[in-house]
Amino acid sequence: MAKKLVIRRNKQSIAEELETFFTAHPGREYSLQDISKALKLKTHPLKLLCADVLDDMVADDFVSHKRGGGYRLNQRSQAMEGIFVRKRNGRNSFIPDGEEKAILVMERNSMHALDGDRVKATLLARRRRHTPEAEVVEIVKRAKDTFVGELKVSDHYAFLLTQDRTLPGDIFVPIASLKGGRTDDKAVVRIVDWPEEQRNPVGEVVDVLGHKGENDAEMHAILAEYNLPYKYPEDVERQAEHISDRISEAEIARREDFRDVLTFTIDPHDAKDFDDALSVRATGEEGVWEVGVHIADVTYYVKEGDKIDQEALRRATSVYLVDRTIPMLPERLCNYLCSLRPNEDKLTYSAIFRMNEAGEVLDWHPARTVIRSNRRFAYEEVQAILEQNGEASPEDLLQPGDHPQRVQPNADGSPVGEYAKELILLNRLAKALRARRQTDGAISFDRPEIRFDVDEKGHPVSTYFKVAKDANKLIEEFMLLANRHVAELIGKREKGQKPRTFVYRIHDVPDLEKLERLSGFVRRFGYDLRTTGSKDDINKGLNRLLADSKGKPEEDVIAEVTLRAMMKAKYSTHNVGHYGLMFRYYTHFTSPIRRYPDDMVHRLLTRYLEGGKSVNQDTTEELCEHCSQMEQLAATAERASIKYKQVEFMADRLGQEFEGKISGMNEFGVYVELDNNGCEGMIPLASLGNDYYEFDEDNYQLVGRREHHRYRLGDRLRIRVAQANLDRRQLDFELVGRLKKD
Repeated sequence: MAKKLVIRRNKQSIAEELETFFTAHPGREYSLQDISKALKLKTHPLKLLCADVLDDMVADDFVSHKRGGGYRLNQRSQAMEGIFVRKRNGRNSFIPDGEEKAILVMERNSMHALDGDRVKATLLARRRRHTPEAEVVEIVKRAKDTFVGELKVSDHYAFLLTQDRTLPGDIFVPIASLKGGRTDDKAVVRIVDWPEEQRNPVGEVVDVLGHKGENDAEMHAILAEYNLPYKYPEDVERQAEHISDRISEAEIARREDFRDVLTFTIDPHDAKDFDDALSVRATGEEGVWEVGVHIADVTYYVKEGDKIDQEALRRATSVYLVDRTIPMLPERLCNYLCSLRPNEDKLTYSAIFRMNEAGEVLDWHPARTVIRSNRRFAYEEVQAILEQNGEASPEDLLQPGDHPQRVQPNADGSPVGEYAKELILLNRLAKALRARRQTDGAISFDRPEIRFDVDEKGHPVSTYFKVAKDANKLIEEFMLLANRHVAELIGKREKGQKPRTFVYRIHDVPDLEKLERLSGFVRRFGYDLRTTGSKDDINKGLNRLLADSKGKPEEDVIAEVTLRAMMKAKYSTHNVGHYGLMFRYYTHFTSPIRRYPDDMVHRLLTRYLEGGKSVNQDTTEELCEHCSQMEQLAATAERASIKYKQVEFMADRLGQEFEGKISGMNEFGVYVELDNNGCEGMIPLASLGNDYYEFDEDNYQLVGRREHHRYRLGDRLRIRVAQANLDRRQLDFELVGRLKKD
């Protein structure tokens, strides 16, 4: 009698059986017991082996398994919508809506989709142990169809050469579509066609920005690169010109009149749009003052939904490049009608506070007002008055630059300088407000910003650091005060009352993982940072860290890494508070000339004060998301303009040597910020020596594999300027040597 054939089942055979089983039963869910029964796995070792294989299949994304549930074939719908992510190496990806995991899309299956496009895609035949792949079947909506670059024109055809790393090739431009563009002109080109069999898209010139290297052309190119406007629509400008500058007596009668109250503005010396002013007067009560925070009443002139409002919403913010401002509102509004210019009657929306000398708010109210500013101050003028009267903070006096000598008071004991008494009072109140915020746990990042002096052609001739001194902080504190109280007025509700839809400026708590990395990083400098506990506990720990490291060699690097651990602030109807300021309620009310959310807040405040019903939250949230996105784009464009000017400035200094500190790093090299001008460039890894360096992201350092040399954030180096590439806004340094820490 022949022996019965025994088939030994191992991990591979069970994997094959499972693959066949799930493929034959798509859409159904099975418990481990069901699977064992179906595959006739009767012994305990075989069941354990099956569970092991199932874990591999879950990790491989072949089957899905929810805790407490069963296993099922990981199927997605045949046609999924999502976002396409393009890579230059052709290994693109697709992120389905509602999912975080990306699916590979090879170039041959991409249908010429561009980075950020909304597309429909289907999964290709699924094979276990192979990376899942998808194929684009429809481009639902282009993320962008215009690109910026340099034209290269020949007799019969032209190309737009871009620095956009997500395009697989340059854009072909027919001669008939050049719109007068010539070789080396900066231009904006719209893609109009992309034949399936061709590598290069076909485009037409939308606008010629000017010749490569010309300042206006380069600045406009930066704006166009981020789809930001670089000129104002003529029809909107014309509508603004028809707005009357006359304020009727009836309108004045409807408002609180502050024209006889001492009022002034404090702004940068070159500002034209003065959207906030402060008034101050005694109340008659001992030690109690009335302080008015007066904000340009933009929404009196700009009606919701009109042509000017639609353009302001589209822009959502003014954009500040190195040498220019691209305003949110037409010039007639931002620099004339709404600008709180001295000795002119102006309509304002105000927060009026009664405060004692300790900076405590006794009561306050919002009001539509009319003011007449007595004086336009620049920050530098106010700072000089504070310093010569001995009112400036000690750290201000340590800043580089000229400082006025302290002077004796006037014969009657009053301080020296125009409106010095009132400025000193406001400065003391601001310091009290600031101290209270810091006691409550607000995080303070007072970091200098690089600025450029440019000649008449826009070429940078020198650099300087913008530092926030007492004069700046004076204005900042009263703006924070107004923003906070307006948000509380609408946001705080009695128990049982339904909250009203409002626009908040929110700042969420830091990511715990980033906080733990920060804690580990600062530990090697001898600092302990708490990463658990209440918001207040963590904030106080962060402030203690920043305070303890102040004035020490590691100060800048600790501040930089701490800042990286923070979340970005944004606009939302969902109030989670402002973590950095430690405010439960916070909004933006004080800059309606340059921020659209402030105009939204003005309108909502008026509506609710008049007893109006709550507005639709979903619609308002969409507007908040748009404004947050535009704010980020504007900030990115500003950084790009600064980087361009840095490269342009250092291009005049090729071969020169400078000292600086490591300000950042990645797997390609280290970034060095120069001491005397704040310009930042990269030393490629190849320039660091013969060793092979690996990037240790957790500890912000590069480590040599053979000799174990380390380059850390904050290390001081001497460099030589090797290359300045304006097209890529890239500055390359060569390492000359390492320096001892200060």
